[in-house]
Amino acid sequence: MTEKTQVYYVPEQSPWPIVGAVGLFLIAFGAGSYVQNLGTGEGFGGYILLAGIATIIFMLVGWFRNVIDESMGGMYSAQMDRSFRQGMSWFIFSEVMFFAAFFGALFYARMIAVPWLGGASNNAMTNEVLWPGFEAMWPLLKTPDGTTTEAMPWQGLPLYNTIILVVSSITLHVAHTALDKGKRGVLTAWLGITILLGIVFLALQAEEYVYAYREMGLTLASGVYGNTFFLLTGFHGLHVTLGTIILIILFFRVLKGHFDKENQFAFEAGSWYWHFVDVVWLCLFVFVYVL
Repeated sequence: MTEKTQVYYVPEQSPWPIVGAVGLFLIAFGAGSYVQNLGTGEGFGGYILLAGIATIIFMLVGWFRNVIDESMGGMYSAQMDRSFRQGMSWFIFSEVMFFAAFFGALFYARMIAVPWLGGASNNAMTNEVLWPGFEAMWPLLKTPDGTTTEAMPWQGLPLYNTIILVVSSITLHVAHTALDKGKRGVLTAWLGITILLGIVFLALQAEEYVYAYREMGLTLASGVYGNTFFLLTGFHGLHVTLGTIILIILFFRVLKGHFDKENQFAFEAGSWYWHFVDVVWLCLFVFVYVL
């Protein structure tokens, strides 16, 4: 009696990792150059940043296409499915550590650095040497050069965006449940609603940034408060953008009849990522806006 063995599919060599690395380098270099020359109109940082974004989009389209073709061609085994799940789990863990670093910077500035500078033994030196008129309070609404800004309130657009993301997690869960039950129409409708909510979130965040710059004077140059605010909300916005792109790809795959109760890991991975982004925003809303 011959024992039946399962073939493990090994993908061929792919150019997409190096293309993605080049794109990330262009984004990092271009963003740094653009911020450094912000307001001066000098340098090519903005163009390099756009080139990096275009490279990442090109990489995502090509890599996703290859993986989809392999999956629909029946090349993946159960072991490959487990590998995908492990890979996505570690990817989300790395994203948790990524945001943990920025939340850690916020915690250090707010709970350690500011109280230390305003301590009884350091306050005189801080006022005389580093920062005349320094007050140990958060958020720091003044910079050492005397510029004053405002803190972004949690009411209004931030609250609306919080509600939008929470609702989007619910609609995506409904869509996932519909996929398990084989209700394609319900799946398509609720997944489409989730995508629309993601787009609305990004539009409102862009409006919030415009308001912060024009009306509040809150910019990247607004000291440590402005830095941490835009770093946390900006990188989260990039993650929402990526999550929305993933959901759009899943939406078109659903329209083509992809996924069923047994073969749906790509949909699950997209759901994991979107729920992760939502949880990060809830933490961000509490620690950046409310407290």
